[in-house]
Amino acid sequence: MAKIILTHEVTGLGAPGDVVEVKDGYARNYLIPRSLATPWSKGAEKDVTAIRRARKAREIATLDEAKAVRDSLQANVVTVSATSGESGRLFGAVTTAEIADAIKAAGAPSVDKRKIEVAQAIKSLGEYTVQVRLHPEVSAKVTVKVVAA
Repeated sequence: MAKIILTHEVTGLGAPGDVVEVKDGYARNYLIPRSLATPWSKGAEKDVTAIRRARKAREIATLDEAKAVRDSLQANVVTVSATSGESGRLFGAVTTAEIADAIKAAGAPSVDKRKIEVAQAIKSLGEYTVQVRLHPEVSAKVTVKVVAA
């Protein structure tokens, strides 16, 4: 088992700044090459406090605040424009960064693109529902409408 420090949120494993033990191959072949984690050492342990401090500054602080943000997100329909062919298929896919920008443009509070979960890649025009993790206990379902540019 390898001891690592997470630098980004990994679903089912932990949040940035968490020290976790995973199998050697998972750490060596997946987490570390993708910069999702760094190997644990006594010197790297000092970085944990900096990572946690940065996470706390970005994170929504209280449960009530997260619920208020969830209500404002669910009340709005977010519109994303993308180039498409005649049949309605997009040239590429709608990314989480584009969804985050559209949420901010709609007047809702800004959301980190890493907190947006898209069930299947959005590759055609229409309405889709994506999930936004605002707090460990609160998530919002946001309706995304993809229109032709």
